[in-house]
Amino acid sequence: MDKPNPGTKDWLDQVVEPVLDPSREIIDPHHHLWDFAFGNRYLIEELMQDTGSGHNIIKTVYVECGSFYNETGPKHLRPVGETTTVAKIANGISENNPKIAGIVARADLTLGEEVEDVLNAHQKAGGNLFKGIRHAGASALDSDNLIIKGRAPKDLYSNINFRRGLKRLGILGYTYDTWHYHYQNRDFLSLARATPETILVLNHFGTPLGVGRYASEKKSIFDQWKKDIKDIAECPNVVAKLGGLAMPDNGYGWHEAKKPPDSKSFAEAQKHYYLHAIEVFGPERCMFESNFPVDKLSISYPVLWNGLKRIASQFTDKEQDKMFSGTASRVYGLN
Repeated sequence: MDKPNPGTKDWLDQVVEPVLDPSREIIDPHHHLWDFAFGNRYLIEELMQDTGSGHNIIKTVYVECGSFYNETGPKHLRPVGETTTVAKIANGISENNPKIAGIVARADLTLGEEVEDVLNAHQKAGGNLFKGIRHAGASALDSDNLIIKGRAPKDLYSNINFRRGLKRLGILGYTYDTWHYHYQNRDFLSLARATPETILVLNHFGTPLGVGRYASEKKSIFDQWKKDIKDIAECPNVVAKLGGLAMPDNGYGWHEAKKPPDSKSFAEAQKHYYLHAIEVFGPERCMFESNFPVDKLSISYPVLWNGLKRIASQFTDKEQDKMFSGTASRVYGLN
């Protein structure tokens, strides 16, 4: 029998588990929608299948991924098409399904203070759903071996106009999401220290890589990552999204296996990253994320959340409530 394709229903359905702690409320603060990427379609129907697969998902936050852009008009305003489309999708979700309660959109922060025009356009398109901006800093040094190739300039975080735009974002009450690679964590630290007026949401642990030149350096990468994350956590304006470590570029190789991992294997393989981040940030500044459908290349939605619940099981109910829903609700101001 041929091996099923990673991320497909047949491949993921090889591992099915009872849902752990099914009544615990979850806000999934990080997912995408797209017509076609990584070999799969992921639109509202697929999202609803995942969020309705057994865990008590009460709300979600959509994060920009370059979908649904306007094809005409000024280039800096074309990302507003993503907000327009996702807001329309969100407003059409039936009451018995978890709502998309927030949108993190895209804007070019190197516009400096002039980015306010783009923010106003997003606000008009998304209304109360518009919560913030992600202008990712990921800059790939080993792009030949990466599935997700970050194309940001390597000096984006130090760009003067970018920092002006980021400060403007915070002054206006919006959040800033970003993802980058592990070797950019010190640059992100500098950025966080320079922009205390803005809430910075670090995605995916700062993406520790494990493929290509980094495949043989996992221990040294983790050791340095621990120091970097501890320093980043000392910035009170930074919160951490805990997830996104099942991307193929993280180097666990699950997307190449005959079947995906179960939740015990997932938790055992990754808990050292999660537990350190929780230790230094505290549960009040941590939020678990799915990063779907990117992480769907490695693991199913219900098994992923089972794995996160296994990792969180050593914490009190109150602490778990913060990480599974409370922090996301507070940071993004979800209604």
